[in-house]
Amino acid sequence: MTLLTQKVGVAGEVDYARDVRPILANKCWHCHGPDEQTREADLRLDLRDHAQHVLEAEGRQQVELLKRITSSDPDLKMPPANSKKPLTQSEIILLEQWIKQGAPFAKHWAFESPVKPAIPETELGPTQTAIDYLVRQKLNTLQLQPSLPAEKTTLIRRATIDLNGVLPTLEEVDQFLSDESPEAYERVLDRLLTSPRYGEHVARPWLDASRYADTDGYQNDRYRYHHVWRDWLIMAFNENKPYDQFLVEQLAGDMLPDATLKQQIATGFCRNHRINSEDGSIPEEWHTENVVDRVDTLGTAILGLTIGCARCHDHKYDPISAKEYYQLFAYFNNVPEWGVGPNNGNSPPFIKIPDSWPSLKPEEDVAQIPEPLKLHDARKEQGNGLKRPQAGDPKTLMVMQEMKESRPTYVLHRGQYNTPDRSEQLAPGIPASLNSFNAASPRDRLELAEWLTHPEHPLTSRVAVNQVWQRLFGTGLVKTSENFGLQGELPSHPELLDWLAVTFVESGWDLKQLHKTIMLSETYQQSSMTTPALAVRDPENRLLARGPRHRLNPFVLRDSALAASGLLVDKMYGPSAKPYMPPKIWSAISNNKYKQDQGDNLYRRSLYTYWRRTIPPPTMLNFNSAEREVCIVRKEKTNTPLQALTLMNNITFVEASRFLAERMLSHSEDPQAAISHGFQLMTSRTPSEVELNLLLDGYRSFLQDFASQDAKAKQLLSVGEKPRDEKFELAQHAAMTMTASLILNLDEAMTKE
Repeated sequence: MTLLTQKVGVAGEVDYARDVRPILANKCWHCHGPDEQTREADLRLDLRDHAQHVLEAEGRQQVELLKRITSSDPDLKMPPANSKKPLTQSEIILLEQWIKQGAPFAKHWAFESPVKPAIPETELGPTQTAIDYLVRQKLNTLQLQPSLPAEKTTLIRRATIDLNGVLPTLEEVDQFLSDESPEAYERVLDRLLTSPRYGEHVARPWLDASRYADTDGYQNDRYRYHHVWRDWLIMAFNENKPYDQFLVEQLAGDMLPDATLKQQIATGFCRNHRINSEDGSIPEEWHTENVVDRVDTLGTAILGLTIGCARCHDHKYDPISAKEYYQLFAYFNNVPEWGVGPNNGNSPPFIKIPDSWPSLKPEEDVAQIPEPLKLHDARKEQGNGLKRPQAGDPKTLMVMQEMKESRPTYVLHRGQYNTPDRSEQLAPGIPASLNSFNAASPRDRLELAEWLTHPEHPLTSRVAVNQVWQRLFGTGLVKTSENFGLQGELPSHPELLDWLAVTFVESGWDLKQLHKTIMLSETYQQSSMTTPALAVRDPENRLLARGPRHRLNPFVLRDSALAASGLLVDKMYGPSAKPYMPPKIWSAISNNKYKQDQGDNLYRRSLYTYWRRTIPPPTMLNFNSAEREVCIVRKEKTNTPLQALTLMNNITFVEASRFLAERMLSHSEDPQAAISHGFQLMTSRTPSEVELNLLLDGYRSFLQDFASQDAKAKQLLSVGEKPRDEKFELAQHAAMTMTASLILNLDEAMTKE
């Protein structure tokens, strides 16, 4: 994509943001950029005024910059050899052409408010959308064609996974196939968007971004009563809470006029960070770390920036100074917290949660508002100034609260809690580079949240729609969804990103409508089958000439196996469940043994799995789940042998295979029909003759093996808590279980196509 972009740039006018800035940022700014600590020769190439003398001839025969980058003299050559970042010939040509154009600079695209491009309605086909027009503009430029539409079975499977996080039932597939009306697919989307499973599924990425867990982290890693916030999150998505309100309530719900219980619960987002309760911890140090975490989470999850780089010094690439970092810090520094956690219970400030949660009706919510939050007695029990919650205290949730008198904030030298620069006390403030729409500087957390959700904010809406695009296509329009800054990747389709961002705001920040808009496009509905030419030219599908195809995340993998087998329990909300895991899995960090749940809790959706920060569920980690130590919005996918071993041997998947086999055998006594049924349950389509024969051969081989080994068959069929159905013949049941396991392990079964 880089070479492709460069060739396009050379063929026409060179664009500073697209073609030049990435070269300078990657190859030159370390020594000639914003960071004065590493700057050499008093030269900055990130600002036009500072770089003018090397970009103009000024009586010399050659522009100094061109002279340096084309020199063969090692003493003059730039970048120097020891930087190990030589310029390519195409990069030199781009810089030469840029200088010939007058070396114009431009503000970084992400720091300017998005502008909605005009879409000529007359050029749209009957089923095409603005998304398709903007995607095909680029394809036409590159003389590429979009792919054909996906098969209906593929499309309903794709949509159900993307909106509900499980596989469609065979009845849902048949209903869609038999509905030949033009509105059939849209009706499927409407059904999926109104399902309670929608909120559960789309909540999962926000749990990663919010660093949600059931324990405090660090060495003690004690349990915290925090699932109430997770339940609020699921409700918010199912209720389709407007995204601007969604952010305001999580950042400053406690500061809203007459804040309801739910609005106070929402601020648990800001308290999801780790808490150190180790004896000997220094309260001020860990209070600082808590606030840093809030600022960094704001930067990554909402702004899409690596703000944390400015904690110790001015940001080396983005226009964010250390002073501006600590001005953001000041918004979150005014919470009456001690920094270190209590020996048990939650760390103040917290609110009491009524036993009726989460079944409160809206009219009851106000009546359940607890007394105004206040700083706990600084007298006893812990020696840290805060009263420790007692064993008999009601359930509580850590939330945000403003102190009456502001805690002073200073720049911390090298980011250390004990090195404040007391020469200047900082008031809350925002980075000037992000305020292109000239809004008044927010004075507190609530005004900060309102500034973030201003319709003209350059980042908030772009980052949000990019995260949704990433979930649907596997990669965002900006691939580096955590970094829209100068070191992040440029958007593959900048006009499409802006069209989505502005349309999202115009819709009232409607997340369900955003999903529907994208999924109604022909671009989303394309077949994901690639061609040899596309595989070479665009292996990552950044040009969107084909539909999305990527491996299912571990939550969907597990939930789909449970759903296909009939084991999935749809119970919503409440304390986290403890499914199958080794009893000694926690032995590395404590003497406590992992005690798995019994009954239905073993089969609840993976969203509700108990999450211990120091030892997260290994099944999830094997498939690249976020660890939830800190905010994560993008994880690279890896392929390892552990993944196949997990799907073949993990108790959950073996038991799911056994119950899938029972469904197959109950469907038909004929092995061929039974296997075809199991294949359809996992892939939503009928197997080909070749596929069916391969699976049938496998079944016969397993049957022959188990026919003479009752003990081996019994061992397999005893895996998991639920007993097997004795009506099935032993060897037949074991052989079909192994066949079901093969189906669960098919590439197509673990992939969204």
